Amino acid sequence: MGKQNVIVPDQWVDSMRASSPTHAKAAAVLSGSQEASHDDEYHKWVKQYPSALSNFDDIFAASKGIQIVMFLDYDGTLSPIVDDPDRAFMSDAMREVVRDAARHFPTAIVSGRCRDKVFRFVRLRELYYAGSHGMDIKGPSKTTKHTKAKRKGVLCQPASEFLPMIDEVYKTLLQKTELFPGSRVENNTFSLSVHYRCVDDKILSSLFEMVESVLEDYPELRRTSGKKVLEIRPSINWDKGKALEFLLESLGFGDRTDVFPVYIGDDCTDEDAFKVLRDRGQGAGILVSDIPKKTHASYSLREPAEVKEFLSRLVEWKRLPSSKNKYKDAMS
Repeated sequence: MGKQNVIVPDQWVDSMRASSPTHAKAAAVLSGSQEASHDDEYHKWVKQYPSALSNFDDIFAASKGIQIVMFLDYDGTLSPIVDDPDRAFMSDAMREVVRDAARHFPTAIVSGRCRDKVFRFVRLRELYYAGSHGMDIKGPSKTTKHTKAKRKGVLCQPASEFLPMIDEVYKTLLQKTELFPGSRVENNTFSLSVHYRCVDDKILSSLFEMVESVLEDYPELRRTSGKKVLEIRPSINWDKGKALEFLLESLGFGDRTDVFPVYIGDDCTDEDAFKVLRDRGQGAGILVSDIPKKTHASYSLREPAEVKEFLSRLVEWKRLPSSKNKYKDAMS
């Protein structure tokens, strides 16, 4: 049976174009009165999803005697979004504050990237790493007070059977994207990313149609979207939310009430984790965004610099006496 023409809806193309505007386009959109309008929109939005910095005391008010567990996305959360995904480096200062946080709390990086690549960016052996949207999880290679020996080797790869298929699609897309200057295919082992941040808007529709056409032959795979990226992953019941639950279970907090998970992320794939926290009625989901958007998170931060400040405050709060008043005096 011959392949049918793939039609990508105009609404989908428009939403993909707008998912993460280029700096030049963003500057044009936010000029003059439009900039004021954007600020008004943001201020209304932040009332619904208040700043995690401004509401720090409220977030942790009831956390005495409760174990905090940190979950952090990478791109756009610990590092800035950049045109070249291979150059999404985190700062030394950010690395140091994440290391400090891991000394006090079990800490995991949950990313759409290949686990090994995220580790090369972060370079902290005391963390848990969940790559490929949580489909490749491994525990710390360095023992800390939070990582008992039996937990060091935590390993979860629920999509291993899809590896040959993922590799096959990767080779096909690698060849076909040569016709689309600026596009880039990233192999995340258990998933693929088609980056189009540097692709001319005039050929975006054709690029999307090509990707959809390739996936027609692989109904076991699904396509999701992120910031200037198409994500291709196995159609299994697993995502960043499932990874969060798996890690909590591995740490011994699966059914316990004395745990406070904090998940910080910036992309739509992080929404699965935010939703898990809402459904559990535990912890705090924090969306990193300076653009108003619908989210399952409870709080917000504007950019990685605010994530760094939030983590610094959290470490300082842990070091100080548990009295909330003493903490307020120290931060004032």
